Amino acid sequence: MPFKSVNDILDVAEIRRKCQENPFLHLFMCWEETVGTAIANHTQPLSIQRNILWVATSSSAWSQNLTFKRRHLLNKLNKLLIDDLTDIKFSTSGWKSKKNSHQDTNKLSLSQHPSYIDFPKQDSLKNNLSLNPSLGNILPNKPRIIFAEWEKTIKMRSHNFPLCHKCQCPTPSGEIQRWGCCAICAAKQL
Repeated sequence: MPFKSVNDILDVAEIRRKCQENPFLHLFMCWEETVGTAIANHTQPLSIQRNILWVATSSSAWSQNLTFKRRHLLNKLNKLLIDDLTDIKFSTSGWKSKKNSHQDTNKLSLSQHPSYIDFPKQDSLKNNLSLNPSLGNILPNKPRIIFAEWEKTIKMRSHNFPLCHKCQCPTPSGEIQRWGCCAICAAKQL
C-alpha cells in the first residue's frame, strides 16, 4: 500500500470539510436520483437536524408509506453522506409552502429554504495554502492555517445574523421569519 503525502491527506480533509459544511445541499441535489422520480414528485427534503432528515410529503398516505420504507431510504442516503443520518421523519406540514412558492414542483430552489445563506466564495484559503517547497517549516503549520481559515469563515457567517429570541444563537433571518426562532428551537416545539 503506497503512502500518501500530507498534502494529499489535507486535500481530502478539505473536500470532506466542504461536504460537512453543507450536507443538506449535497442531499438536496441528489434527492431525485437517490429516491426515484415517483417519490421525489411527492416529497421535498426540508432540513437535517441532529442527524434526522425532515421531509415534507404531498399527503399523509405518502408519509405513512415512506415511514415503512425509511430504513431502505436511510441506507441509500447514508452512502452519499459523510455523517450518517439516524432517522427520517415524514410530514405533510411543509408541503403547502412548496406548492405555493413553486410553479414547477419538480424544480426546487434551494435559495428559498429558510436556512439558506448566500456567501461569496473565498479563495483566500487556496492562497494561504500555496506552499513553497524550500520553506519546510510551513508544512507543519498547514493544519493550523486550515483551522484558522475555517474559524474565520464560521465567525464571518454568523457575524450579522439576528439572534434567536429563545436561545440567543445567531440565526439565519429566513428561519426567524418562518418559525419566529431558530430551526433547533422550532424543532423542540414539535
